Amino acid sequence: MDIIRAGLVGVTGYTGMELVRLIEGHPCMRLTRVTSRQEAGRPLVSVYPFLHNLESGQLTISEPDPDDLAANCDVVFLAIPHGAAMTLGAALVRKGLKVVDLSADFRIRDKATYEQWYKVEHTEPEVLAQAVYGLPELYADRIAKASLAANPGCYPTAAILALYPALKHDLIDSADIVIDAKSGVSGAGRSPSLGTLFCEVSDSFRAYNLGKHRHTPEIEQELSVIAGEGVTLSFNPHLLPVNRGILSTIYTRLAPGISLPTALEIARDAYAQTYAGSSFVRLLPDGDLPELRFVRGTMFCDIALVIDPRTNRLIILSAIDNLCRGASGQAVANANLMCGLPLETGLRLAPLVP
Repeated sequence: MDIIRAGLVGVTGYTGMELVRLIEGHPCMRLTRVTSRQEAGRPLVSVYPFLHNLESGQLTISEPDPDDLAANCDVVFLAIPHGAAMTLGAALVRKGLKVVDLSADFRIRDKATYEQWYKVEHTEPEVLAQAVYGLPELYADRIAKASLAANPGCYPTAAILALYPALKHDLIDSADIVIDAKSGVSGAGRSPSLGTLFCEVSDSFRAYNLGKHRHTPEIEQELSVIAGEGVTLSFNPHLLPVNRGILSTIYTRLAPGISLPTALEIARDAYAQTYAGSSFVRLLPDGDLPELRFVRGTMFCDIALVIDPRTNRLIILSAIDNLCRGASGQAVANANLMCGLPLETGLRLAPLVP
């Protein structure tokens, strides 16, 4: 099998670091270009000493150059901020490369909605129209044919996977959904800021961006497609004093006609049916609840279901690793599909416990 040559634009962030780790262990993919404007000219091993004596560590970081990337790569991962990714991503697609964009620039299909939430003009509407939302459980067939996969956000991945079977099987009221989500600090990125300093985060726990987090329209977009009608929900993120992971507790109301005595059995059957054969979604046994430590460093999304009979609610819990399943690992999964490989190639990872 020919080795797939991979380029990584934005190697110095947490998602870039995780991509290097995953591609280093990939049996069919090799990094051939790594870029960073700030660190250009340095050997990659000097930025990530864990690469000592490993193949990727011998690479020299370069400036992002579309022509150089096109000449030396088959697939390019964009781990750069929104606004910057749309121009480079479009240029690479036009040069015939396969692109996995980890920013938000191609996730939201409606140009006006993107501009409203991200306060940036979308200058590549033609490429936006071609992009495929990169959640394999929903769009694997389309991703395999895509030139550009819009890698989902971490919060949306955890929320959409948790709610997909419930909406698909009409188990819940689509107008009454509350997502209470908690993320590790790495979700805020690697650039230093006051709010993510150790002394600001350790021994504390706080909510942020209530009612206005930029992942809201992305979640609503995909759930609306599943439900077949517009979905408006309450999404409430929190910051945990841990490095990585997302735990979501999602409160929904059972649809009329779902009998309480059989609701849990019906829900479990729907989830088992929806994710039958899925490599990376695990429906936990009745009574077990997800924990971040059991998904850390993996592609797993662990899901649990609880019925609250007093409020007629189905409570859905999901746990993922925000850096792997919620970003870099999912990006590799998308690249696998785009390059004709099985989804799981290089991604059968055991949890990083304890």
